[in-house]
Amino acid sequence: MGKRGRGLRNLRAVLAPVVAGMAVMAATATVLVPALGHGAHPGPPGPVATHRAYGPGTPHATPAAARCTPGTAAQSLRPSPDDGPAVERIKQKGQLVVGVDQNTYRWGYRDRDTGRLEGFDIDLARAIARDILGPDAKVVFQAVPTNQRIPAVRQRTVDMVVRTMTINCARKEQVAFSTAYFQAGQQVLAPKESPITAFDDSLRGRRVCTAAGSTGEAELARRDHGARVLTAPNQLDCLVRLQLGEADAVVTDSALAAAQAAQDPTVELKGRPFTDESYGVAMNKDDPDLVRRVNKVLDDYRGGGDGSPWMRAYRKWLQADLPGISGPPAPEYGD
Repeated sequence: MGKRGRGLRNLRAVLAPVVAGMAVMAATATVLVPALGHGAHPGPPGPVATHRAYGPGTPHATPAAARCTPGTAAQSLRPSPDDGPAVERIKQKGQLVVGVDQNTYRWGYRDRDTGRLEGFDIDLARAIARDILGPDAKVVFQAVPTNQRIPAVRQRTVDMVVRTMTINCARKEQVAFSTAYFQAGQQVLAPKESPITAFDDSLRGRRVCTAAGSTGEAELARRDHGARVLTAPNQLDCLVRLQLGEADAVVTDSALAAAQAAQDPTVELKGRPFTDESYGVAMNKDDPDLVRRVNKVLDDYRGGGDGSPWMRAYRKWLQADLPGISGPPAPEYGD
């Protein structure tokens, strides 16, 4: 079994809801702009630099969709520090526009005391910005609902999305992904006193909430469970519906479910993750140089073993709710 498989096995073995305190981190100056609506349109395109070669592989940001399988979905382009057209465009703008969540505790949320966006995904977005734009990088964080992540990338409303976004073949037909930066799986969240035990027959006849456009929605549509499926714009909305008694359970990524359990000690994760999922940074398919640059940042972010930026961010944001993870998933390349 490879590093990725061992990491997922460890994650599944140790998932448990643990209530933990909040941490605050001071970093790069940021701006939050309103959430992307269904009628949003991209702004005028930025300047385009002369095309350059970026090592082996095709000019496209991902291998052909026809070659994508569940076993190869996490493959991306090999890393490069070169400045290509997309990177130059970002430099000429003087800012990196990143689609994020502002409602998911530990991953992307607004600290109530400082008003700043914080979390594991936010730290990663700032690291990418610093690599491209320098230590005083300006990051524009744009709150993007789950079902608007792909439109935001395709319409170039954002330069990239860093928002617990699962890499899969269907999505890779529309956007490009970096290598995986976290490994998770779909899991059930329900009240501690609930008779629901896992993703099994205990869901039959129950109301199950999931975010529209999420992997959870796709899995609920694909699998036999006998539940009534409710959708909401974001996973936090599902937690609210659970608290209000409008839903009996939530299906979401195990990492997000653990974060929700940390927010509400009356709920807990049920059973084990029933899918294997990798989180990646989503970018426009016409920006292979940006994909390679982000993969270079991720290589640096993972490097250094226990003292790596990835491990420091894990210990700060996730370890209390997802203990026992020994390191990031290993990168996989398809070119």
